[in-house]
Amino acid sequence: MLLSRPIRFPSSKVRTFHVSKLGDNSDGSTWNKAFHSIQAALSAVPDDSGGHQIIVRPGTYLEANLAPAAKGARGAYNSLIGDVDGRLGSGATGWVLVDSSDPQKGFKSWDWWGSFAASDKNWPTGNNQKTFSSLACDRWIFRNLYVAGGDAGLFWDLTDKSGEGFTVVVEDCVGIGRAFGGGVCYPIVRKQEPSVFRRCYFLALDWVGDTAAVLLGGWEKSMPAQPHAVFEDCTMVHPDNAVQLSYASHCARARFVNCRMIVLNFTQPEMGGKATGIICTEKHQSTGRLHVDLEDCFLAGYSVFTPGKDAAAVSYTTKGKVRAYVQFKQPDTVGFERVGTWPAELFSHIAPPMV
Repeated sequence: MLLSRPIRFPSSKVRTFHVSKLGDNSDGSTWNKAFHSIQAALSAVPDDSGGHQIIVRPGTYLEANLAPAAKGARGAYNSLIGDVDGRLGSGATGWVLVDSSDPQKGFKSWDWWGSFAASDKNWPTGNNQKTFSSLACDRWIFRNLYVAGGDAGLFWDLTDKSGEGFTVVVEDCVGIGRAFGGGVCYPIVRKQEPSVFRRCYFLALDWVGDTAAVLLGGWEKSMPAQPHAVFEDCTMVHPDNAVQLSYASHCARARFVNCRMIVLNFTQPEMGGKATGIICTEKHQSTGRLHVDLEDCFLAGYSVFTPGKDAAAVSYTTKGKVRAYVQFKQPDTVGFERVGTWPAELFSHIAPPMV
């Protein structure tokens, strides 16, 4: 896969910007001259030639709806990196926490209010003053970030640019949101250049409507042969759905390798409870389909897929040991190893990781 190869940075135009509350907030060229906000550094990216880098000192940054001034380039991705261990010269250790909360009132659960900008002026509520596409983040790498406090975490929606190619690489990050912890919506597949999420943790806090630890949406009307997104060694935690096909999606495809999907809903249907599946295709549109390739994954929740007719929208393959701990009345699922005893080690992953 292309993104497993070393990334080539051009030599002549590369700029490195620094972000630190200790800098003088001038031009970001050194730690002493560091910008005080991540958005200031993103706005300073000079062009779309690629290879530009932003390094952030550990600390809390009260910012939302981040958007770079320029995309990266094929083979020369831009990068936004938290200096969590001090190796890049910040002199500090710990998370770079990007907090989208209201600084006085707390958690800001509001449509289109998240860590990375996306909005729709036709949406009836929320942050809808303009339409903005997450395509601005195309061919960026995000590493060592902890994002929380808003509607979406490490999540990108192409909005009015849906149907274009789009790729992000996200490594060693935490994404927490009301609706989505992470995901991508409405690109078309780039052959050998999917979005890749490695060693990440995703948590979403709501269970109503279009919400999941990871939300996926594709734009093709038939299932592509390659994935829109690949998840490697990731943990997904949610009240009801670890992975969900977006209601507005056409065909979406994703690959999961060594991932943990933990759903907290083990409902009692006899008492009126409802669960919509660890992998959810509830209320999809007529062209909506989700295909997942699972390798060495462990799933827990009421049922593997959405109960009832909506399950017809999902297809899957399994490879290696793919295990499922589900409600005792659920039937076995072909390709899954049924687990009968409480998976204590799996549930120990519920909490977000420390640095």
